[in-house]
Amino acid sequence: MRITSNQALDLFRSDDLVGVGMEADAVRRRMHPGNVVTYQIDRNINYTNICTEYCSFCAFYRPVGSPEGYVQPLESIFHKIDETLALGGTGILMQGGLHPTLKMDYYQGLLRSIRARYPDLHLHCLSAPEILNLGEICGMSVRETIARLMDAGLDSIPGAGAEILDDEVRHRIARLKCSTEEWLAVHRTAHELGLRTTATMMFGCGETLAHRVRHLDRIRNLQDETGGFTAFIPWFFQRENTSLGRFIHEEATAVDYLKTLAVSRLYLDNIENLQASWLTPGHKICQIALRFGGNDVGSILIEENVVSAAGCHNTSSEEELRRLIRDAGFRPIKRDTLYRRYFLN
Repeated sequence: MRITSNQALDLFRSDDLVGVGMEADAVRRRMHPGNVVTYQIDRNINYTNICTEYCSFCAFYRPVGSPEGYVQPLESIFHKIDETLALGGTGILMQGGLHPTLKMDYYQGLLRSIRARYPDLHLHCLSAPEILNLGEICGMSVRETIARLMDAGLDSIPGAGAEILDDEVRHRIARLKCSTEEWLAVHRTAHELGLRTTATMMFGCGETLAHRVRHLDRIRNLQDETGGFTAFIPWFFQRENTSLGRFIHEEATAVDYLKTLAVSRLYLDNIENLQASWLTPGHKICQIALRFGGNDVGSILIEENVVSAAGCHNTSSEEELRRLIRDAGFRPIKRDTLYRRYFLN
């Protein structure tokens, strides 16, 4: 029997961290037997850092006209993909700022060029806010926008831009960005068109525990409706170099991260994969998180620009991730963007 919102809130407020973690670990073992933890080799490619939304938690974006603004040349993107493939990569995660003048022909040309040169590469690209921005610029519905991107080669959509799915929080930290219902509508439409997507949550940005539960509830409800999410990925706000960071006096702790991960595993009983992050909490906390419900450690992140701009500079390699998993008592298995396993060893 699934837990209720009130029960999830009680778990967040509980002092029994180990007990909550043990319950989440039991769910993880049931959903992922065989003592296996997965990881991926891909690369984050930011095609532009120009953005019109000015989110207070972001240190990556540059406003229109900034001398530090860029749109990546196609040859530069090809070079990054070549480096990824040389390391055994199977896909790319490509996203950027909300550029005010790039239109559908740019995105279709970009995706088609990559698809023609790398036919087997998985293209996990363009967050919900980017898709909404593109549709608005071109006067297209969300459905038509996604359908055209799919025709050009889009394989799946990342969960970025969710932050906290509650408009009270969104208005405070990113008032120009899409609303909760708009974010959900993009993912619902993608699922209806046959695309799989991921869901994320950025916590520790001044929200309440009730806000986190509402976020989880909205994700669970949409998954009940469509079944289109492959994974849920919670991570905590990095305050350095951000305007919002000046107003956040208590950063999320390791305990907060572990409890949030565990409650997510217990509440999201309809999402198979829960990613334990090493990027923001670090490798040691990631290992502990594998006993708090996590069954995946994400990518080696050959390149990461958004969180690193906010002061987080943890790095990893395939060898390090495999060692991290083994040292935590699990068997490492490489997977692709859709969580299909490649090697059993």
